[in-house]
Amino acid sequence: MRAVMLYEFGPAENLRYEEVPDPVPGPGQVRVAVEAAGVHLVDTLLRAGGYGNGPIPAPRLPTIPGREIAGTVDALGADVGPQWFGRRVVAHLGMAPGGYAASAVTEVERLHEVPAGLGFAEAVAMIGTGRTTIAVLRQAALTAADTAVVLAAAGGIGSLLVQQARAVGATVVGAAGGPDKTARVRDLGADVAVDYARPDWAGEVRRALGGERPATVVFDGVGGTAGRAAVGLLAPGGRHLVYGWAGGPGPVPFAQSELAALGVTSTVVVGPAMQKITGTPEGLRAVEAEALAAAAEGRLVPAVHPFPLADAARAHAALESRATMGKVVLIP
Repeated sequence: MRAVMLYEFGPAENLRYEEVPDPVPGPGQVRVAVEAAGVHLVDTLLRAGGYGNGPIPAPRLPTIPGREIAGTVDALGADVGPQWFGRRVVAHLGMAPGGYAASAVTEVERLHEVPAGLGFAEAVAMIGTGRTTIAVLRQAALTAADTAVVLAAAGGIGSLLVQQARAVGATVVGAAGGPDKTARVRDLGADVAVDYARPDWAGEVRRALGGERPATVVFDGVGGTAGRAAVGLLAPGGRHLVYGWAGGPGPVPFAQSELAALGVTSTVVVGPAMQKITGTPEGLRAVEAEALAAAAEGRLVPAVHPFPLADAARAHAALESRATMGKVVLIP
């Protein structure tokens, strides 16, 4: 089969598209003929060898990256029921990579059947990006009384957050980098769309809101200076929910005294915090199922930015330079 291999940590060009042996499912596993593989920002950090002490350990090289797949089951391991053969499935592979390939193996208990009417690319977007979105929304408990500021609002998670905030009747401020992304945020229905590459974007938000509806919640997938500026928009009692830090090496480091002075709370909803929200592996599966159902029913529409599997290096480079909109997905 064809797959993307990583033999040495480093730049995106280190990803090599080549022929490798087909994987064989072991006991309790299935093999999936991959139709779509998700690309996560964490994939780029692991590839570069700079993830440090993150929740996902550095892979043993050589490796096939990728932890999100969707496709059709084409082989069964021992102890797997025959009903799985030929089913359209999606799975998050957890700590085991192997997704950037024409075929991948995973444990049967990780599988979800792809809902009728949902495409493989959209399903793979929801199994990772969607489940994080659902966990963040559970923590946010949005209502129509909220004014939500969404950073990276044209991204995979950000675009879903804008949609849900609009659905509950909240006032939505979507911030994204550059005019094309800002236009996308406006198309999603944000009440205010701003380009946070401009130096006074926070001032633009304040003027647009007019002081009548100050921000009550910030969804921060960026960190860095943008994250800090967004927190400055919050009214006392506001919530700062962190689900990533694409703009820096980690979340904005607020001291407790600083947060107390601002009168806001800051919560990280990734890694151990995600585990606390979902509680158990069964709870995590429930979040995944909820995300897939939301997409199948049209309540959340994932934005997908596809690349051919052979162009995985280009996909990584585009994601790192923040030149993508929506969930990056590789198509074999």
